[in-house]
Amino acid sequence: MIVVETKRLHLVAATLETLAAEADRERLGALLGAEVPVEWPPPLNDDDSLRFWISRLTEQPDASGWVAWYFVRAEAGAARVVVGNGGFKGKPSADGVVEVGYSLFPRFQHHGYATEAVGALIEWAFAHDAVRSVIAETLPDLSASIAVLRRLGFTRVPQSSEPGVIRFAKPRPRAPA
Repeated sequence: MIVVETKRLHLVAATLETLAAEADRERLGALLGAEVPVEWPPPLNDDDSLRFWISRLTEQPDASGWVAWYFVRAEAGAARVVVGNGGFKGKPSADGVVEVGYSLFPRFQHHGYATEAVGALIEWAFAHDAVRSVIAETLPDLSASIAVLRRLGFTRVPQSSEPGVIRFAKPRPRAPA
């Protein structure tokens, strides 16, 4: 398993085994070494999104890390619990673009976990030479999601994938001269 550690979180890249276990919270929790909230899955995740991730990893077994990730709280003195999930819609495109998405359970929102997790995913993506830009789409009324993107240095861009959705982009940071 690919694991990225931050100050308060362990981000665990999904595998076919963890995705298959999502229907059984206890099994998923055992695989992640964490409690999985009873309200699993996080908001904006459903059977269609699960099928999407499973199909991506089935079609591209080497895409681990480029699909779903589980955000596990790993703070000292606190129970290990899945606070949300996120990830990418797949490997970088031919022009070096990846799209990131994320969702936290409401009780874990407004604690900085989304900013910390998405920031780590972006760092992970930019560690791959093929990635030139990270994009993200959200709904205009999701002000907390927009705030996360702005804190991480994303700027709004005019195009989006569908009406009613807004898109943000973050180019690869320039290397120091």
